[in-house]
Amino acid sequence: MTNETTARSSRTLSLDRCIDQLRQQLLDLAPFLSVGSDRTDGALDEFDARTERLIREALGEASDMLEAYEYAQVGEAGGLVNFPDEAPEGGATTKDPRRERLNQRKRVIESCIAELEAGRAELAKAQPADAEAVIGPQVTHHMTPEPRSVHGGVSLREAARLMQEWKVGSLLVTDDHAYVGMVTDSDLAREVVARGVDPAATPVRMCMRRPLVVIESDRPIIEAVRMMKDQATRHLAVVDRGEVIGIVSVSNVLRYYSGVI
Repeated sequence: MTNETTARSSRTLSLDRCIDQLRQQLLDLAPFLSVGSDRTDGALDEFDARTERLIREALGEASDMLEAYEYAQVGEAGGLVNFPDEAPEGGATTKDPRRERLNQRKRVIESCIAELEAGRAELAKAQPADAEAVIGPQVTHHMTPEPRSVHGGVSLREAARLMQEWKVGSLLVTDDHAYVGMVTDSDLAREVVARGVDPAATPVRMCMRRPLVVIESDRPIIEAVRMMKDQATRHLAVVDRGEVIGIVSVSNVLRYYSGVI
């Protein structure tokens, strides 16, 4: 690929990831809109902070959509985004202010997705006809995004507790400045059970795998399978332009292939 084509491909992958994350926000917003929802204001605050961050990352600090979302939280986004007219549910004429604010949030997120999809379509039109094709589904579409991490000085017991709390099978290991390795549930089993080390006194860095085994986000799933086999590992860090953006594991791969079958 030429540098220009590579840049286009990276931008397309970035747009794909942003669109997927914002679509997930729409799914996460649904429980707040449910009749009789018991979701707390604290949970909504966390949702709003994450949404604002995603909009900022996808469209930039100066985006009108970021301002619109901020106004949506107080129910005044209508003048900033062209929302389609909606009839009140059940023919009611009195609006629920909280529900209206939630609906405005929903519409702003939908508008962000539409804007990103339009940008992706423009990139597709500009893609050269002879651009190198990626065969098969890409790793980025089947990875676990936003990987969890732990400092290398943390004990194995604490790492195991975090894995259980976060329901993950691996943790990236940091040294305050960068990712330096990975520790998995299999590593913990080998060290603690097979070797009989003290999990409370042994730091993660003593049993982590280093260096980090990585795969580019635009590579096909089948390449991840080959790399896992060659490197004798069940987890790979997924990178995009040098930044770790997710983890692809045997579980992700099996989930994909079970869907295909």
